[in-house]
Amino acid sequence: MRFTDLLILPAMLFLSIAMTTAEHSPVAKDSFSLSVGYSVLFDTIPRVTGIGGVFFESDNPKQVREWYSKNLGLEINDYGSTFEFRNANRPEEVNYLQWSPFRKGSSYFAPSKNGLMINYRVQNIEGLIRNLRSNGVTIVDTLEVYDYGKFIHILDSEGNKVELWEPVDSVLTGFGGKTTK
Repeated sequence: MRFTDLLILPAMLFLSIAMTTAEHSPVAKDSFSLSVGYSVLFDTIPRVTGIGGVFFESDNPKQVREWYSKNLGLEINDYGSTFEFRNANRPEEVNYLQWSPFRKGSSYFAPSKNGLMINYRVQNIEGLIRNLRSNGVTIVDTLEVYDYGKFIHILDSEGNKVELWEPVDSVLTGFGGKTTK
């Protein structure tokens, strides 16, 4: 037996045990993580991964957008401002967050009485919806699919509308346009 064989056999045994554990673990049934001096992560656990947007009511959305542009330097568009940032796990990937004022009384926030809504970036939105349903969470609408991602709205424990978004950031990058960085 060569010296390299002695190194490969324990590594293969470790991989076999890790993969078997991942297949049978209730925590890891939607993900697999392996560490051999570095981390390889294939995380598909249904969960929030970040903030995708901040939406709020305003008496005059156009004036508010312009104020934020003039005073705080936001690059604005007809919808508000698109913030650009890098994915912490994949720094080569550009991600986005949308900041948008809406006209007061907009139906976009219904059925919530609150004039503020947070959009959460999520992974595995279908799995998350299954989990939310099994937990008795109110699902406001049905899953909507666009080329730039999947969306659904829920109500939190206080009746606030929450938007969940599984983004396809590469499509948004293709749209071009100015962003706030």
